[in-house]
Amino acid sequence: MNETINPKKVIHMSYDLLIIGSGPGGYVAAIRASQLGMSVGVVEKAELGGVCLNWGCIPTKALLRSAEVYHNTVHARDFGVSIQGEVKPDFEAMVSRSREVANGMSKGIQFLFRKNKIDHIQGEGKLAGKQTVEVTDGDGQKQQYTAQHIILATGARSRELPNLKQDGKKVIGYREAMTLDKQPQSMIVVGSGAIGSEFADFYNAIGTDVTLVEVLPRIVPIEDEEVSKHLARTFKKKGIKVMTNASIESVDTGGEMVQATIKTKKGEETREAEMVLSAVGIASNLEGLGLEQMGIETEKDKIKVDEFYRTNVEGIYAIGDIIRGPALAHVASAEGIACVEHIAGENPDPLDYNNMPSCTYTTPEIASVGMTEKDAREAGYEIKVGKFPFTASGKASAAGEKDGFVKLIFEAQYGELLGGHMIGAHVTEMIGELVVGKKIETTGKEFIKSVHPHPTMSEAIMEAAAAAYDEVIHI
Repeated sequence: MNETINPKKVIHMSYDLLIIGSGPGGYVAAIRASQLGMSVGVVEKAELGGVCLNWGCIPTKALLRSAEVYHNTVHARDFGVSIQGEVKPDFEAMVSRSREVANGMSKGIQFLFRKNKIDHIQGEGKLAGKQTVEVTDGDGQKQQYTAQHIILATGARSRELPNLKQDGKKVIGYREAMTLDKQPQSMIVVGSGAIGSEFADFYNAIGTDVTLVEVLPRIVPIEDEEVSKHLARTFKKKGIKVMTNASIESVDTGGEMVQATIKTKKGEETREAEMVLSAVGIASNLEGLGLEQMGIETEKDKIKVDEFYRTNVEGIYAIGDIIRGPALAHVASAEGIACVEHIAGENPDPLDYNNMPSCTYTTPEIASVGMTEKDAREAGYEIKVGKFPFTASGKASAAGEKDGFVKLIFEAQYGELLGGHMIGAHVTEMIGELVVGKKIETTGKEFIKSVHPHPTMSEAIMEAAAAAYDEVIHI
């Protein structure tokens, strides 16, 4: 039982666990369940790996890496390297490489399914009664499967605003943004969360004229205020037009160029661009799952679950973007593991959502965990705040990556790490130290006394902790 199943050729199949959706929540839950001795089937209507591996996390990072290589090549002379001839981006080749990376990751999931004896059932799944999932294949043929436990892990899609309908050509979502036939000369990006900011940075880096529109007072609004302000300054230096407290009122796609009417504090203005990218959030994929027929409770586009992801209907669970919480791949994976371990009687601890890292892969990168400084003060904590700039880092200077800083927030009396916020090169590789530190309740003094290797970017964590206690050496 480890190949793709064609429903037309199967009379009946029964499993310990059936999962609808094979994204980072679904496929990880399936593998962990198999490790725990369960028979597992995964229903997937599209590519294995879901949006993250095929249309999100992985291919976007491939595009951003291409932009980074282009930027470094253009600036090679700054590092004593002379390149003869013109250096220019090959947009089609960048897109092609991105798709190859995504396809390779999806094939990797196929390998893991075979290794762990997990059945991949191709088709669209829905709940069809107690312990029953009905799968419809591409030819419209239906087949029912049974399982003692069913996990819903159907993920989410790009959310559409009523006044910003996506036509896939002039008003696009993230899928189209990573597979365009040709590079647009100009683009308006609506929404400055991780998706919007990353695409704004990528297209700007390869020469597209980019305007970034955010309805809130600052870009990357869930991040610490100092981080947001720093990224905004960096974006503006790069030539990205950043508009905050601004909303798209309407778009006119009738002409050769898109005419976007944008409302600001100063009134309305019209901006012209070849294309508008809508990155205003996500909508849960709940339609067609049979939730209403099964009486599964939902609230505001999300399925209601308990701390171990049980819905109100016995034997049915939900994880990932379709429940409340951060819509992040690693969060969905952690939820999937906790869910199946609970099913198997392993007694896992409930997840600590205050210790979930968040990463944005712009240049410079952003990584954070826990409370912002504002959050901590509003919660009534007495705090110590330490900040260390990468301009004072020897490794950052040597690498030519001095943009950014590390900021740590500690509870004043006992030294508990409340939050960590970084902006700079490779900080997404450094945030794990803070996640582990929070998990094992490391204090500020312990961060200071933990000797970090020199020269490294990670020294900035030790130095930021030292700054909070007035012991910093290098600033």
